[in-house]
Amino acid sequence: MLHVQASLRALGPVPGGAAGLIEALLELLGPDGTLVAYTATPENSATSRIHQSATAGLSPAEVADYQARMPRFDPAVTPASPTMGALSEAIRSWPGALRSRHPQTSWAAVGRFAREITAHHPLTSHLGPESPLGRLYELDAQVLMLGVPMDRFTAFHLADLRLPDVPVREYRCVGEDGWTVFRAPDLDDLHFGALGTEVLRTARGVTTARVGGADCRLVPVREAVDLAEAVLRRGRP
Repeated sequence: MLHVQASLRALGPVPGGAAGLIEALLELLGPDGTLVAYTATPENSATSRIHQSATAGLSPAEVADYQARMPRFDPAVTPASPTMGALSEAIRSWPGALRSRHPQTSWAAVGRFAREITAHHPLTSHLGPESPLGRLYELDAQVLMLGVPMDRFTAFHLADLRLPDVPVREYRCVGEDGWTVFRAPDLDDLHFGALGTEVLRTARGVTTARVGGADCRLVPVREAVDLAEAVLRRGRP
């Protein structure tokens, strides 16, 4: 089972582009494998950095108009955010792909365990143990970081959420039935770069290679998350 985070630009020319890479990965995984991508949509949230940047300097009336025009999240057709990369969107739209229904932090999967990974995704568990990310940990998945640095290693959120007294905040986004408001852990990734450096220093199951023009790593989710938790409990990097 493979969660892939990729920068096609860093890889350089790939025969067939994103589709060619997906076909190659599915062939390597075989008929019992599962290919997974994070397909988040922060653009539909009024509490995301992307939304705050887009509405900076607008008047209250202009913000209200902007929000009134924001489309509802539809897991079948809403594209993954461009910030997720072209490969995530290609996996989301791949024939037979399934997608979780969280309006902000959805995941898509193709293969044997796609339904098990995506079927349950409560609003209050963006990237926590009840999310598809949590099931990747349970299923002992690996993450293929293709030209993507460890400061974007999404699974580190699982380690953050194991700490005591995790702060909670309010989120507002446009879900399938319109605007929805909920409270959930306050997620951030600004410390992931330093955390990744510490994890890689002691990890034993990480494989590194050069693919095209990119430095790549194959990282076991369980080992990385467990090591990250240990680092965080000693004190944030």
